[in-house]
Amino acid sequence: MKRSDLKKISDYIWQIPKTYRKDMRVDARFFASDSMLDEILRDKSLDQLVNVSTLPGISRFALAMPDMHEGYGFPVGGVAGFLADTGIISPGGIGYDINCGVRLLASGMSFDDVKDRLHEIAREIFRQVPSGVGRGGRLRLKGQEMDKVLENGAHYMVQMGYGREEDLEYIESSGRLTEADSSFVSDKAKKRGRDQLGTMGAGNHFVEVEKVEKIFDENTARRIGLYQDQVVVLIHTGSRGLGHQVATDYIRLMMAVMDSYSIQIPDRELACSPFASKEGQEYFRAMSAAANFAWANRQMITFEVRQAWKSVFGDSELKVVYDVAHNIAKIEEYEIDGKKQKIVVHRKGATRAFPDQIVLIPGSMGTGSYVLVGQKESLKQSFGSTCHGAGRRMSRRKAKDTVRGSELKQDLERRGIAVSAGSMSGLAEEAPIAYKDVDAVVDVVHRIGIAKKVARLSPIAVCKG
Repeated sequence: MKRSDLKKISDYIWQIPKTYRKDMRVDARFFASDSMLDEILRDKSLDQLVNVSTLPGISRFALAMPDMHEGYGFPVGGVAGFLADTGIISPGGIGYDINCGVRLLASGMSFDDVKDRLHEIAREIFRQVPSGVGRGGRLRLKGQEMDKVLENGAHYMVQMGYGREEDLEYIESSGRLTEADSSFVSDKAKKRGRDQLGTMGAGNHFVEVEKVEKIFDENTARRIGLYQDQVVVLIHTGSRGLGHQVATDYIRLMMAVMDSYSIQIPDRELACSPFASKEGQEYFRAMSAAANFAWANRQMITFEVRQAWKSVFGDSELKVVYDVAHNIAKIEEYEIDGKKQKIVVHRKGATRAFPDQIVLIPGSMGTGSYVLVGQKESLKQSFGSTCHGAGRRMSRRKAKDTVRGSELKQDLERRGIAVSAGSMSGLAEEAPIAYKDVDAVVDVVHRIGIAKKVARLSPIAVCKG
């Protein structure tokens, strides 16, 4: 794809008209500044976005956020809405890490209160929160316990004593999708997840201690309990091996049944089935269960971080500010062609940004993260969605070839950031050079008006697998 194929709608909105390719059902639209275009055009993310626009039942347009990059079938940073009665559901539009998401915890402490104990708290969080590929946690779910987690999410963790009722008030969907049905999750998936609650995993997942570096919107910051130089904790992880297996199971199933529904797609990675079909409903219920598992996971990690915090700082409080998913499909209502219609909104590397809803945008390691608040414009422009992070610009392999983990660790610590990591190669994979500029990404969605800046956070301690 070339720049000449793009139509500029405004300073930050670009469109690939549906005349670009004869199989497109709707226009493809993406958000970016002019300076981002060359990098975006280097990979296949826009070609993947065009492919998404060909899927049955797609409504309005296929969308991509400024943190977009090439993914499995759908681009990461992609948003697509499908009519619930005539459209499809596609596991590739949610991703393998179902309900990968972010939770923010706020302390009552300032940076001056903790600055001399950063290495201590980093080591203690790393000790309390298991990390690494396949690493298990302190819980080992048996029999019906797994089903209860899959169907009740964070609620079941609170019932088990791993949180407080008030935590649930500050989680998207209260930490539970009621459509979940554990019977549609395979035994293999359950087996993979049985000891993974309360674990971080590897890749770009982390627990970071951060300080509130800058406040952009004093009123909103005050409403949600944030203030200048406050110490907060950001948790980023998802549904671990269980979610990955659910995706694997249903991608295989949908590849097998597409022909029976006369669905033709330009890329097998877009495997899908009608949302209303038997297979579509089974996947949606299994995906919802995996999403609940992810919320239970972040709830358990919250418990572990609170234990670490208490061990180092005594009885200082850690309050849940909010928890958002950024790999998920949800049924939402939008006005389409003058009437309210149910839409199956796929968000893959994209965050829900309903008006006045808190949005959490983690940046690359050692740079910064953002707290935003959704705006009404998001309902018109983006199916109530915004970006989810900085977005990769370099593969993990290339990052490891470019950066030495030990040198990165030294550089971060010279900048006053305490680091606890299980693997230097894993650290190198997530080097800031491997990611886009989160400030530039957030500036785009702020200027479009789909999400508004509230605060910028800067890391002071990093824990990674």
